[in-house]
Amino acid sequence: MPKKRQDAAEEFLKGLWRDNPVFVQVLGMCPMLAVTNSAVNALAMGGATFFVLVASSFLVSSLKRWIPKQVRISTYIIIIATFVTVTDFTLQAVVPVIHKELGAFIPLIVANCMILGRQEAFASKNTVSMAVVDAVGMASGFLIALFALGSVREILGDGALFGISLFGPNFEPWVIMILPPGGFLTLGLILLFFNWLKERKDRIVARLDEMEAEV
Repeated sequence: MPKKRQDAAEEFLKGLWRDNPVFVQVLGMCPMLAVTNSAVNALAMGGATFFVLVASSFLVSSLKRWIPKQVRISTYIIIIATFVTVTDFTLQAVVPVIHKELGAFIPLIVANCMILGRQEAFASKNTVSMAVVDAVGMASGFLIALFALGSVREILGDGALFGISLFGPNFEPWVIMILPPGGFLTLGLILLFFNWLKERKDRIVARLDEMEAEV
């Protein structure tokens, strides 16, 4: 595999797993907990964030030579806010019901530290293609995290997925799962699982190093 293609693959996969913005970096917690009471809302928020992150990374990387360092953060925020406005109006026109449920959390994408962080840390320092690949990986990881949390909460809290009943009329929903405490509980369990995987991997790597040192 050519080096550029390998680097691009690593950047994409980084956002999905190793540096997942939610489960590893613990970024974007406000929408993560607020709108994931259903899978549909989670996908809508994840899709909106996906578009804003990819589009802003493309534009920031394309214009990085002409953006003065003194006003770079302000410029990034204006670019992000532009795409957030486009997203907000599009959702309002196409899916007004979902737009109403998401409420103020669509405009608040502007304040998502994951998006601004990728512009400052990566898009402004790399080529357009690599910036887009990084953005797609991070945005996909964010989308997957939202969908995972939203699916678990909807299944347990409503006995359904995408509004389709899964367990029949005899199922007793865990109402707490679609309330704010359910978001914290589900996220905490998922983060616990990721930390367990990381510690297990570290122990295996340490054991392999010891075995190599003995040989």
